[in-house]
Amino acid sequence: MNVFRLAGDVSHLVAIIVLFLKIWRSRSCAGISGKSQVLFALVFTTRYLDLFTSFISIYNTVMKVVFLVLAYATVYLIYMRFRNSYDSENDSFRVEFLLVPVAGLSFLENYAFTPLEILWTFSIYLESVAILPQLFMITKTGEAESITTHYLFFLGLYRALYLANWVWRYHTEGFFDQIAVVSGVVQTIFYCDFFYLYFTRGENDMPVIPAHSV
Repeated sequence: MNVFRLAGDVSHLVAIIVLFLKIWRSRSCAGISGKSQVLFALVFTTRYLDLFTSFISIYNTVMKVVFLVLAYATVYLIYMRFRNSYDSENDSFRVEFLLVPVAGLSFLENYAFTPLEILWTFSIYLESVAILPQLFMITKTGEAESITTHYLFFLGLYRALYLANWVWRYHTEGFFDQIAVVSGVVQTIFYCDFFYLYFTRGENDMPVIPAHSV
């Protein structure tokens, strides 16, 4: 554990809480991609199967459980509790175009050909592209609520901090996880245009994510 990883975990948690509270308080999931949230729930499910096989620390266990609970709670709010406000027409990204290649790649490129390792690798690859349905939805509608931009900002910050964490670990421990690092870089790239608009135009003037971002 180092300050970059801790800050990254906090940023990730803040992003999920911001989104959950936005939906709960407004009683609406307008502008939120349910498909992205289902993909993130799948990411956490396939990554945290080691909850049943190993114990690392209380912090690690608690964070995993919290992420799982919040992810599925968010999916429940979108597709069940406030489904009348869900914009399925604009949430039209074809997720099979992500799931099929990600699943295939996880079988081809992994550290060990075992079920848990393949599922962990699948989660890493899938996380790198899970935000695409949300970015596609914003591009299609041409607008995003400020609370949604906060959610995307903290998600992007989480990935950027994890890149710093990997650099730190490489220099201090000689540790380098090629699969996680490459996937993290790919994911961070998807946020580049968003970060540019966020800082140059401000949170109250954030209507469009450029089409070439997706």
